[in-house]
Order: sequence, then C-alpha cells, then structure tokens
Amino acid sequence: MKISLTNAGKRFNREWIFRKVDYQFIEGNSYAITGPNGSGKSTLLQAIGGAIALSEGEATYSIEAPAIQSTQTNPTKKSHQVETDHAFRQIAIAAPYLELIEEMSVTEFLHFHQQFKPFLSQLTIPQIIETVGLTKAAHKQIRFYSSGMKQRVKLAQAIFSNVSCLLLDEPCTNLDAEGIALYQRLISAYGGGRLIIVSSNDPQEYSFCESRISILDYKS
Repeated sequence: MKISLTNAGKRFNREWIFRKVDYQFIEGNSYAITGPNGSGKSTLLQAIGGAIALSEGEATYSIEAPAIQSTQTNPTKKSHQVETDHAFRQIAIAAPYLELIEEMSVTEFLHFHQQFKPFLSQLTIPQIIETVGLTKAAHKQIRFYSSGMKQRVKLAQAIFSNVSCLLLDEPCTNLDAEGIALYQRLISAYGGGRLIIVSSNDPQEYSFCESRISILDYKS
C-alpha cells in the first residue's frame, strides 16, 4: 500500500494542528512521526489512516497489483487507487485511546475481530495469545487485565491482522521492560514488507524506522 498526503492540513476551530503536508508513505518502509506531547502526532496519524477528515488537501491510497510479465521488458507492477472508505481494510491501528470490549476474554475478542479483519494465516488465535504472553488469562474477561496486558491485546489485534499497513500510536504505553522487548520482537518478526508508521517521542518505539517526520515542521 502507498498512502499519499497532498497539501494536507487539519485544524480544530481556528487552530491548525498541521498544515501543508506533502508526503508519500510506501509499503516496505517504516516511518516515525515525532514531536512533543500534545503537538498533534496522533491527529496526523489518524488523518493518514483516514480515521479523521482533513480540513484541507487530500489523502489517497493505492495498492500495487501483481507483477505483469512482458516478453520485451522486465516484469512491471501497476497500482490501483483504493477509495478512502475502503482503505481501512488494509490498515490496522494500535493506540491508547482505542477501547477494547472488556466484557469479552481475549480469545472472544480476537475471534470477534477476525470476523472483520482476518489474521495472518500462519497463526491460530491460541498461538497469537501465546505469542503475546496471555495464555494464562486467555479466558478471563479483559476488564480484569492490567493496563499492560490490555496493551498486549491491542498490539496483537493490530500486528497479527493480515494488512499491508500498521499504524502504531505510542505502542509501548503501559508496557514494562519485558513488554517493550516483546513489542520489538513482534515488529522484527512480523513487520517486514509492510508499511509501518509510528507516532511517538520515545526512541524505544521507533528506533527501527528509517524515516523520521517531525510534526513541528508542519505547524503554520
């Protein structure tokens, strides 16, 4: 997937959160959106994912088609544009402000999530739960989980979704050192070939990102 922002801006009332963003986010690469707390990193991330509407400019989404073999040239790839309303099918997000269904167990929650966004085919739900260290709590209601356990559930439903784009907003929120190490292992094992965009001011969360974008560069 490729996400393109053209002259993108977002404001609330009279205050511009960001403005004049021209940028392309390309599958197979990872990007970090950095900046102080309250500077608008999460707002930009949500706009990239189509969760909130831009005040000006546009966000467009395209998916690369399989290579076309030619007798005269090397195989070529073509991309086709995806309607904004359907882009969510290729995007998964983990963020502190996204709520879980706390009356469900993690097993029930992941089965529910899978009805809308399938998981990577090589893993079953019990294997996913084991991978994020929640096997002993697999049938306990999420409302009884610690904040760190809830964050592991959020990371699981995003990272293991069979999508080409991952949006991660402060992904290590509420995680201890062991949880942070788990996050880094998950990215290393399952992030390859995807478009990953991390919103954070903590290098532990985005140290793997090749490109860095400061939200302060887009303040009017």
